[in-house]
Amino acid sequence: MMNKNMMKQAQELQKQMMKMQEEIESTKIEHSSGGGVVKVVVTGKMVIESIEIDPDAIDPEDVEMLQDLIISAVNGALEKAQQLASSKMGSITGGLNIPGLS
Repeated sequence: MMNKNMMKQAQELQKQMMKMQEEIESTKIEHSSGGGVVKVVVTGKMVIESIEIDPDAIDPEDVEMLQDLIISAVNGALEKAQQLASSKMGSITGGLNIPGLS
């Protein structure tokens, strides 16, 4: 049975986590590939917001290279977004292993 103090701490932790989740979701993360010829911006919600492609990267003879650059930039941006979320949530939970937050 939880005492009132533990209940209050749990509610405060939940508020902090909800606030942090909102911050994470509104954060924009950019990643580029090919020396910056492909730039991708994703949100903390893991949604692609934009993709910029330098026209010099468009070679009709080598479409596969451009596809690889796009995949690399998207995956890099998503990985950065996941790391950001893990880092920020970890700062609140203090490394606790809370189900559903890993």
